[in-house]
Amino acid sequence: MSFTPLANLLIAQADSAPGRVVYELSRLRDYDDNRLPIALLAAVVVVLVSLVTFLYRRDTIELSRGLRLTLATLRCIALAGLLVFFLGIERRTTREVVHNSQLAVLVDVSQSMALNESGAGEGAQPISRSDEVVAVLAKSTLIARLRKDHDVQVARFDKEVEPVVSLPKTADRDSKSTGSGSGAVESTPQQPVEMAANDSMLVGSTALQSDLSPVNWSQELAPRGTETRLGDALDEQLRLYHNAPLAGVVVISDGAQNAGMEPSAAVEAAKQAKVPIFTIGVGSARPRRNVAVSDLLVPNRAFPGDSITITGYLQATGYAGQFIDVELLRRGADETGAAGTSIASQRIALGADGDIVPVTFEIKPDEPNRYVFQFRAIAPPDDDNPRDNQRESEMDVVDHKTRVLLFASGPTRDYRFLRDQLHRDATMKVDVLLQTAQPGISQDANDILTGFPTTRDDLYQYDCIVAFDPDWTKLDAAQVALLESWVADEAGGMIVVPGPIHSAKWIRSAEHSKLLDLYPVVFEQRLTLLDDGRFRGDTAWPLEFDRAGRDARFLWLADTAEASAAEWGSFPGVYGYYAIKGEKPGATVYARVADPESGLGEQHPVYIAGQFYGAGQVLYIGSGEFWRLRAVDTTYFEVLYTKLIRHVSQGRLLRGSSRGALLVERDRYELGETVVLRARLSNARHEPLTQDSVAAQVIRPDSTADAVKLRADAQHPGMYLGQFAAHQEGTYQVVLPVPDSNEEPFSEYIQVRVPDLERAHPERNEPLLAGLAKETGGQYYAQLDDAVRGKADQKSLPESVESRAEVKLLKGAPDADFAQLEMRSLLGVIAGALFLEWILRRLNRLA
Repeated sequence: MSFTPLANLLIAQADSAPGRVVYELSRLRDYDDNRLPIALLAAVVVVLVSLVTFLYRRDTIELSRGLRLTLATLRCIALAGLLVFFLGIERRTTREVVHNSQLAVLVDVSQSMALNESGAGEGAQPISRSDEVVAVLAKSTLIARLRKDHDVQVARFDKEVEPVVSLPKTADRDSKSTGSGSGAVESTPQQPVEMAANDSMLVGSTALQSDLSPVNWSQELAPRGTETRLGDALDEQLRLYHNAPLAGVVVISDGAQNAGMEPSAAVEAAKQAKVPIFTIGVGSARPRRNVAVSDLLVPNRAFPGDSITITGYLQATGYAGQFIDVELLRRGADETGAAGTSIASQRIALGADGDIVPVTFEIKPDEPNRYVFQFRAIAPPDDDNPRDNQRESEMDVVDHKTRVLLFASGPTRDYRFLRDQLHRDATMKVDVLLQTAQPGISQDANDILTGFPTTRDDLYQYDCIVAFDPDWTKLDAAQVALLESWVADEAGGMIVVPGPIHSAKWIRSAEHSKLLDLYPVVFEQRLTLLDDGRFRGDTAWPLEFDRAGRDARFLWLADTAEASAAEWGSFPGVYGYYAIKGEKPGATVYARVADPESGLGEQHPVYIAGQFYGAGQVLYIGSGEFWRLRAVDTTYFEVLYTKLIRHVSQGRLLRGSSRGALLVERDRYELGETVVLRARLSNARHEPLTQDSVAAQVIRPDSTADAVKLRADAQHPGMYLGQFAAHQEGTYQVVLPVPDSNEEPFSEYIQVRVPDLERAHPERNEPLLAGLAKETGGQYYAQLDDAVRGKADQKSLPESVESRAEVKLLKGAPDADFAQLEMRSLLGVIAGALFLEWILRRLNRLA
């Protein structure tokens, strides 16, 4: 990670009083210890004086005593002048400068900090650990008191360390002190660099306080990290400030160290640097007793009469072996606020702490509708967090056949297997367009096309287009524009698969450049048409799924993420793929090819990626080789492509309202992730809505709500984009009213969960935090309030951190005028002494 240099942290604050003039010998400046060269110089002086005395005593023995002394003195004066010239006297003006004491504050922003703690007092609402920290930093005097003696540098940490804000020392400054505790801060968060070895570089001023604004602590310290690397964070801070006057490192955390280097290694570095670590514990140290519904899997879409499996996952702490009741409830999506009807229940034995217990229900929806299913656990009364005892998810039961256009330049294996599969599927209707087919050829399809659709009626009947290395150059400009409009305005879904025959050709065609906008990847401009990437390999490269790919249910080969990952792990891989530059900004990468010889930097080539384009979705697959999944299990190819087609065509299926649709990228997120909302809206005349923005309501798991503004997309009329951060675990509901209409509002449900790594040991790790402070000479505060106010037997944090401000002398440049005067004076003294000696010798007939 890179940090922006912040000069004021290492800057010397110059004293306003006039400087002090000092003289020094330049010849001795290069020596760390001057005693030896001074002793040698003294010895040389003694030898020279002795030699002059001996020689002149013998040479002038016939002269009077006074004349002998005069001649010897003149010679010694000349030698002394030469000695002074050799040593080089310099005159400098020095100033006293002060290096402010530095205090590094590390705040934990891993997702365990989003867990709720019981509020103080009877009837108090639970509050998250992160909110406790924000309240102290924003409303107490803690930061303001620390700034009286130190420059305070606040950083957040989870997997990495990121600077938040630099707060300069306020003592002896004119800045106003406020009761907020945050005081005035820099508008742009920055981070210090290592102190320069040359003190002459540490010159500056206090001018950087001129642009100051308050810190949005809630936004800056929002829990987002999936790991807690406390040891790495401490090591980074000690390295960063290793030459600065660091008074200490303050750690505000629950101590849930679960990745990276052990904190003990950083403790040794802190002890060597004599830097105390002050730790402030957050959260309860008592082992949590909690039953949580960690996830709920409900199919996005089903058909009347289908046998549907709904699976909820229970994760408990402190209740190993106990039995609880769970139930499944159902209500219509339009029954806002209704409790729902219980349709099934079970009695379940909870597992050991942290173990996940799946609970499955088999149902058969009977009629088309949009349903909300709620999975609820009846937890014991002493459950620490009742809010995570239930989850909700939506399912559309539709009596609609998905219309698919299968478009290919040639009959590849994926094309043939998929054509036969879709033709057999009662929920699908498939038409085919095989560009190399001879007239009259027989195909297992509902209809055989001889050319790409040219009218809105012909194209807009399809929900999804699956394109295997098509020759897009066969489409004219009107057809390209029609396809782009179908995706952007009509929520059409596309699955695009490049190949070695036609992809390199149409990419170079200026007439078809609009098609490049649809693809979620950036293509290379190849030198020749034969340069098609890596389609001729003889080695199978496995697929590496990013977190988004592991969480995407449309890529699952089994009922759970873990089981799906195991099945993908048994897939040998692909032998070829189309080489590209990478994904577009805003696109989501789901999988990469683990080809060690390709990729940019540490990133392997993109194999599966997707993006929203207007109201529609486009999914890119690097090559047509999913037929190889049949070697693992004959059903996997059908399972995968069925899910892919339903995923990209969901926008078409959600067009129940003629006024538009509300779309989310996926239905499950991890705590701290950003949820992107997209809406396609039209007015009462069914024309694209022209308002600048619309407002959606986001209902959190704790039933509180916030308004989220969706702004108009200038490139796609009628499309609106917005986003919000998911900072609570559980089920979120997004509701978007239809503008100027009495229709039911659009609604979507998403699931937000805490990663298992952060949930495994959520209690405050008091031994770790206390040990860090004790071994380094710092203080451990079990509560945030103790750090602010102190206790009878413990000073508050501002009283405990001693200032390490340093006062140093800053030397100015040598005085050039003095050096010139010195040279002239020495020349006059040496020449004058030798001239007088020569005159006296001539007069006394010694020369």
